[in-house]
Amino acid sequence: MSVAKHIETIMSKSSWIRKMFEEGARLKAIHGAGNVYDFSLGNPNLEPPGQFRAILEELVRRDFPGCHGYMPNAGYPDVRKAVADYVGKEQEVAMSADNVIMTCGAAGGLNVIFKAILDPGDEILSPTPHFVEYGFYVSNHGGVLKTVATHPDFTLNLEAIETAITPNTKAVLINSPNNPTGQIYSRESLERLGALLTRKGKALGRTLYLISDEPYRKIVYDNARVPSIFSAYAESILTTSYSKDISIPGERIGFIAINPAASCKDSLAAAMALTNRILGFVNAPALMQRAVAQLQGASVDISAYTIKRNLLCAGLAESGYKFIRPPGTFYVFPQTPIADDVEFVRELQKELILVVPGSGFGTPGHFRIAFCVSDDIIARSLPGFNRVMKRFTGR
Repeated sequence: MSVAKHIETIMSKSSWIRKMFEEGARLKAIHGAGNVYDFSLGNPNLEPPGQFRAILEELVRRDFPGCHGYMPNAGYPDVRKAVADYVGKEQEVAMSADNVIMTCGAAGGLNVIFKAILDPGDEILSPTPHFVEYGFYVSNHGGVLKTVATHPDFTLNLEAIETAITPNTKAVLINSPNNPTGQIYSRESLERLGALLTRKGKALGRTLYLISDEPYRKIVYDNARVPSIFSAYAESILTTSYSKDISIPGERIGFIAINPAASCKDSLAAAMALTNRILGFVNAPALMQRAVAQLQGASVDISAYTIKRNLLCAGLAESGYKFIRPPGTFYVFPQTPIADDVEFVRELQKELILVVPGSGFGTPGHFRIAFCVSDDIIARSLPGFNRVMKRFTGR
């Protein structure tokens, strides 16, 4: 093979999510799309809020010279100001446009951050379960991803994080609400994490960053709230996208926000404006920047996801599955009744149910269900989930 050896290795370990997505396409071609219960991909099935289309139409009509040209690498100043104003309220701090860099989604944002802060061999710590692409994003920039166990309910294990910190640690990367578990890290745990990073950073003589990946911040249930990492720790950076909360994943638009209390905030902002360019993103899409500037705080109807969550959780519980009822995201992460989660997932495939093994998220013995599908798909899949559980437990 003529491709790079490390890419060849990655290809051989291709993401379980993509594998299941491709398997779904094959099964749908055989059995028909309506007869395959595809819970593999976190691709929102709700349409964007109505004002999104109206804003796009107005922006397309409002043509002016240079409207499709380059802009500052960090994004349009007025867009960054709109984002800063909203994020400041959300994060409970005073923000300015200088603290914001518009990006090609949260994935682009993470790569921009890692390119800006990592030296070869630097370590990023991340609690497991974790999003499957994190290891690739970190290694893209010479870093090493080290995973850290969480508690059985997937909350932060601060003792494990403290043990994992070494002189090579550069940052802790969290994702709350978490993909794949839906868990939200509490304000108390974030404040304790901030105190831990302050203490360890002083001992090591280096800044330890806290990076928060927050694309599911608005998808929460039962009046849950996602705490502010900026209030918990000064040396913090967040990145997010509009992919999930307003259902526009294909538009690849998001941002990075730097805590205005960070000791090197100006250097970080300058470095990320540079890495945004040299990674090839150059700048976030112009039309989408102008659109989201007018959509701060908007979201799809979260009550629709609440109905889906409740329907799925009730059916799984009735069949004997053990799981944490997710306070956020559109995922459930049940335990498998056998140790081999891959074998269990293959058994579900026989019922035309497609889910992702927990091994892909660094947590064997579980599987992820993405319930951002129609209510009908969820309801019709439940007998299949029940049959498979019975095969292994006899219940």
